[in-house]
Amino acid sequence: MAKAVIKKQRKSLEQEKLYDKRIEAEDNGESEGAHSDDDEELKRESDEEDEDVADEAEEQDEEEAEEEDDDEEEQDEAEDEEEDEFQSDLTFSELGLSSWLVNSLKAMSITSPSEIQTKCIPEILKGRDVIGGAKTGSGKTAAFALPILQKLSEDPFGVFAIVLTPTRELAYQIAEQFRVLGKSVGLKDVVIVGGMDMLPQAIALSKRPHVIIATPGRLHDHINSSKDAMHLSRVKFLVLDEADRLLTETFAEDLGGILGALPQKRQTLLFTATMTDEVLELANPESSQGESASKKLPPFVYQCKTNVSTVSTLTQSYLFIPSHLRETYLAYLLRSEEFTKKSTIIFTGRCRTAETLRVMLRELGIACTALHSEMSQQERLNSLAKFRGGITTVLIATDVGSRGLDIPSVLLVLNYDIPRDPTDYIHRVGRTARAGRGGQAISMVSERDIELVHDIEARINKQMVDYPLSENKVIELLNEVSAAKRAATMMLHDNQFGEKKRIQKQKREILMKERSGGSRSSSSKPKTGKRKSRS
Repeated sequence: MAKAVIKKQRKSLEQEKLYDKRIEAEDNGESEGAHSDDDEELKRESDEEDEDVADEAEEQDEEEAEEEDDDEEEQDEAEDEEEDEFQSDLTFSELGLSSWLVNSLKAMSITSPSEIQTKCIPEILKGRDVIGGAKTGSGKTAAFALPILQKLSEDPFGVFAIVLTPTRELAYQIAEQFRVLGKSVGLKDVVIVGGMDMLPQAIALSKRPHVIIATPGRLHDHINSSKDAMHLSRVKFLVLDEADRLLTETFAEDLGGILGALPQKRQTLLFTATMTDEVLELANPESSQGESASKKLPPFVYQCKTNVSTVSTLTQSYLFIPSHLRETYLAYLLRSEEFTKKSTIIFTGRCRTAETLRVMLRELGIACTALHSEMSQQERLNSLAKFRGGITTVLIATDVGSRGLDIPSVLLVLNYDIPRDPTDYIHRVGRTARAGRGGQAISMVSERDIELVHDIEARINKQMVDYPLSENKVIELLNEVSAAKRAATMMLHDNQFGEKKRIQKQKREILMKERSGGSRSSSSKPKTGKRKSRS
């Protein structure tokens, strides 16, 4: 990758100078025809550099291809052996599941358990706490939903299980799986997440649903409002899905409040794609967390063995681009014949970027929808419904959509921004090539992202391949895309995008200062003098 990247870096700097000249001219009111000389020069240099880069890249690719082919063959063989071990032996009945559950699975064309299901379902049915780790798309949700439903069918009364997730979208998705699997036993469930009216949620909770699927913040709010009305004394299961995220400081206060409202005698199930120290800490009998401190058996811990962090059916490429042409390259890719009809998720690092791209692409005639935290919950659900239903084939999302979402038809993941944490990259590209299907991931890499790409390659134990693209064809879209981007930027400014979130953040900061200031003043207050009563 090195030689080709150096050449492209040099070329991108020259192109950036010409681009800056054009923008300066536009600001001064010059006509579009005045740019023709610059366009010709830009195209000519692009063609010459493309030929040089192509020659050197071809030589290097030939050398690397042989090594990569050998590595991939060995890797694929190892993975095939690993998968066969778990797909050819046990059936769901042999795991201890009842016939009605097995029939429900057959109706969904699921006939053999995955590795995580094979190892964890029997232990959950035995009554043990379980910590399970497996890559995305491996059937983690069914691994805890199936035994919970079986136990529920034996004693279907009151709130039986609580499932906590870090994102609202994942909560709705888990609820869908519970409903499909539990239909024959009359399962009653409720989804409790932020962004929705609390009153209908409180009414639903008062009816004692069998399963509550929730995000920690909103469930904690309901517990604080009316702990007794929620009837949590009979809860038998607590599930933390995407446990690595739930056990961070972000959710610590809410999670602590929820745990305090639940009975000590229950099963706790933790599932994650990433085994962190915080997750494994709960397997320690001496853990201060308290989940393993009881006299019952220590938690059963199982981590699926994988040679790589991404699946072998996923093609991973990088597209080296000048940073100032990022939007132009994106538009060209989405308009290209190869990707026009492909179900695509574009990941960005910021809400503003996602919304800008949504408006810009619509200005360019590309149907798309978005998913980010600046949207209301109803807007997010509508966007997902449109994408799942094929009404739009392009979804622009922040990392709120990178975990747990199971949309089987996704064929392409585009990393518009390169994530700083390789784990986030793994979760992003895990939205495609699920359950043995093929998929493609293309990362748009600028000169500032090279180290991040190297970190990702080291983590996944695989090198990305260069995605071939003719730059002179991309540049032909520059004027059109620039105009669409300006229109999108103006629209976000006029609509005061992000203002509501900024105000809420300021309110939280003021509230925290008042609380901390109040506690300090009360602790340092002298005992002499008059005492004021608290209102």
